Amino acid sequence: MFVRNSMTEKVITVNPEDEVLFAQQLIAEHKIRHLPVVDGENRLVGIISDRDIRSALPDTILRILDCTDTEIELIRTRKVRDVMNPDPVTLSPVDSIQDALLMIQKEKIGALPVVDEENRLRGIISTRDLLRSFINVLGINEPGTLLGILSENKLGQMKKIVDIITEEKISTGSILVARHWDGDKRAVFPYLLAQNIQGVKEKLLKAGFDLIDPLEWQIDELHRETSS
Repeated sequence: MFVRNSMTEKVITVNPEDEVLFAQQLIAEHKIRHLPVVDGENRLVGIISDRDIRSALPDTILRILDCTDTEIELIRTRKVRDVMNPDPVTLSPVDSIQDALLMIQKEKIGALPVVDEENRLRGIISTRDLLRSFINVLGINEPGTLLGILSENKLGQMKKIVDIITEEKISTGSILVARHWDGDKRAVFPYLLAQNIQGVKEKLLKAGFDLIDPLEWQIDELHRETSS
């Protein structure tokens, strides 16, 4: 899935010459945390976050009566250009949501502006957008049950699992496959769009598969990693 399918296209923006207090007002009014900064041709020139604004406005703004006239004027007239990040990390509309997720994790940021080849702003993608996308991709927006299966790491095993699920006339929202500490094994986690999956479990066991609890498996894997 591409970023363009998940990003927010109607973006609230500010100009470098806008006052920081105006940016703070927009963030509070629209309940957002990031404002791309664009020039008159909608080219991205920076980004300003709620954290940037909190750092820029001294605590004395909360005690405005204690400020001198000069301090009040400096606070009131401080510009976005003085506070913004002038070199934000960006994405292209044709980058994948996996690229976006990895970039957000690597840079430890909450949102990424999306720009075209001419650096014009096309949208913004946030952790909230990504969460919504992965919920849709994985099919977990519908009630269901996560099943854990331990499978041999060889051709044909996944087809057997899918065939058994299909025989029970149960739809699958998604299937995740994870590495196992035993290189000859794989942990398979199908999300089944049904509550009663006892028939699937019985057939899987009869076919020679081992069933595992997803939560206990994760804890077990973490224990093995820390112990090795």
